[in-house]
Amino acid sequence: MNTYGKVYLIPTTLGENDPMEVLPLTVKRVIEQVDEYIVENGKTARRFIKKICPEKSQPSLTLHIINKYTEASELPSFLDNCLQGKDVGIISEAGCPGVADPGADVVKIAHSKGIQVVPLVGPSSILMAVMASGMNGQSFAFNGYLPIDKGEKKNALKNLERKSKEINQSQLFIETPYRNNQLLESMCSILQNQTQLCVACDISLPTEYIKTQSIAEWKKTKVDLHKRPAIFMIHLF
Repeated sequence: MNTYGKVYLIPTTLGENDPMEVLPLTVKRVIEQVDEYIVENGKTARRFIKKICPEKSQPSLTLHIINKYTEASELPSFLDNCLQGKDVGIISEAGCPGVADPGADVVKIAHSKGIQVVPLVGPSSILMAVMASGMNGQSFAFNGYLPIDKGEKKNALKNLERKSKEINQSQLFIETPYRNNQLLESMCSILQNQTQLCVACDISLPTEYIKTQSIAEWKKTKVDLHKRPAIFMIHLF
């Protein structure tokens, strides 16, 4: 029997609200005992840890950065101390590690090495959007970002709309927050009037806005989504 440490998947808030409003005490207990983390951004990770455990010594923390600049060859070394019996935490920038998040690459390595992976409870914007949408919670797909090119984006939207109808599967996607309003305008001009669209914005924050209605109704709705994190979900029934 090995004496490896565990990899804890530590969820974060979806905005600047108090972490303990949306996270269980289990998260606090794990952060109290773990001093080594794999994170996307060192500054925001330290700020989050300090909010959860103000008394924790910041100099004692070891942070490994995983982002688009991190070489795949570096990732296995992030778990070296875990193989020596030390627990390691993975912290996402927002929401749950491993879900639309580069932490999934480290989790894959952990499994290959026989290290136990422990997911902790916390907010997932994707699941919370599905919960609140009234769409198909039995079958849905998250498609990440749509193409930036207008022609490619139009084709992607039409394909997702068609797919939702053909296999009765709700389709989720996101956009860079400063282009949210343009995406909503594009959907109103491209998608069929009867297609249902859910916009789930600022989930779990005081400014939360979640609305599901037809494209025809969205054409008459005024809402400003600029620079607000949002999930979009469509389904042509």
